[in-house]
Amino acid sequence: MSHAAQRENLGSLKDPGSRGTPGKLGSRGTSRNPGKLGTGIGWRPEIAAAVEALPGIDWVEAVAENICPGHLPDSLVRLRARGVTVVPHGVSLGLGGAGRPDAKRLADLAERAEALGSPLITEHIAFVRAGGPLTASPTLEAGHLLPVPRTRDALRVLCENVRIAQDSLPVPLAVENIAALINWPDEEMTEGQFLAELVDRTGVRLLIDVANLHTNHVNRGEDPATALDQLPVEAIAYVHVAGGIERDGVWHDTHAHPVGAPVLDVLAELRSRVSPPGVLLERDDNFPPTAELAAELDAIRTTLAGPGPDPASIAVQGNAVEAASEPADRPRPGSATDPARERLALAQTSLLSALVAGTPAPEGFDSRRLGVQSRALAAKRAEVVAKVAPELPRILGDGYRAAFLGYAKSRPMRAGYRRDALDFAEHLLIADRPEDTAARRELTQWWRDRSGSRPPRRATRMVRAARSVLVGR
Repeated sequence: MSHAAQRENLGSLKDPGSRGTPGKLGSRGTSRNPGKLGTGIGWRPEIAAAVEALPGIDWVEAVAENICPGHLPDSLVRLRARGVTVVPHGVSLGLGGAGRPDAKRLADLAERAEALGSPLITEHIAFVRAGGPLTASPTLEAGHLLPVPRTRDALRVLCENVRIAQDSLPVPLAVENIAALINWPDEEMTEGQFLAELVDRTGVRLLIDVANLHTNHVNRGEDPATALDQLPVEAIAYVHVAGGIERDGVWHDTHAHPVGAPVLDVLAELRSRVSPPGVLLERDDNFPPTAELAAELDAIRTTLAGPGPDPASIAVQGNAVEAASEPADRPRPGSATDPARERLALAQTSLLSALVAGTPAPEGFDSRRLGVQSRALAAKRAEVVAKVAPELPRILGDGYRAAFLGYAKSRPMRAGYRRDALDFAEHLLIADRPEDTAARRELTQWWRDRSGSRPPRRATRMVRAARSVLVGR
């Protein structure tokens, strides 16, 4: 079935209204193709030298939150001097969350794009936190990208959040589909339909991660070919390719394993429909030698050299993606209430609380899969905290991981991984741990150097215990 025919079938999901007038570059109206990017790789400090040495690298992507605009890494400065494009890739905006995008986070993204001279900014279709004013409950941080329910409410909220971001950024925005371990109950659209509607309403461009399409095929039974048939391939800004691993019938999108044949097969499916402006290899951990990265890039190039789309089908590629008019039922600006946001906030908070605070699973979710996701979130927290505070695993030795996972079972992350590291150390010290006196003395000194003169007194402990009870309700 053609893309146009599929869009006709979505008529009952679409809001009425004719197409809007194209706007400025990077605004909510038209989001023009930022241009051909070529073949790229995710820039990470651990492989900075390898990235500079790899042949045929046209561009790189850097995690936006890890870049300081006033002190760009020397490696990125050298790459830019060679004419290599750098794209900031955000991970903490939470465009799929019930709340509106944070103005400070948007300003930080804009500053990084300008410092890097980037042609676009990318983020994710995901929520990363929940709770807060919309639910009159403490804010919960996921520390990970979690899926948005494919419902009319979630789509309406996402579209408004994307418009807010587009109006705040100096260059076009592209948003990425994510991998998921869990299914939301009572979803109303497929992934392809959801993305097509998002593009139609906002004009946003897409960052399609073929590894995530494969992940969702294994974990959620969703056919990548069907998703590609349904989404507007002319809106693709670029493509992600990454490796993962399957354990006990669940695919984990680790970005720490080689790219396998199933992921390259999905890339070939995409290539048969469109010639993507850019393709990028992601690797975030367990970094291999430079030669292995080069071999993976060669495999990607070979896949892209395969059969492409029928020339007649790509006439629209490179054209502007124009936003449809705003939904008729969108709340007026400044409205005190937004029922769609409130419903989404309650649903996302209930799910995230089950994942990070040990509350019961919300109705309709697979409790086994929630357990897998919860353990994955805790394991990621342990790994990242070990990176941002490497003294902790050194002080605690082999007991670090078990101690952290025990802490994480019912203690949600409050405000980022550095704060999490301090909270974990405080948790151990309050319990007079570790048992080894020398290790406890060293941990106390580490905590003091970063948090205060002494561990919290009894009154402070009682306040924090009460807060934990509220979070766990």
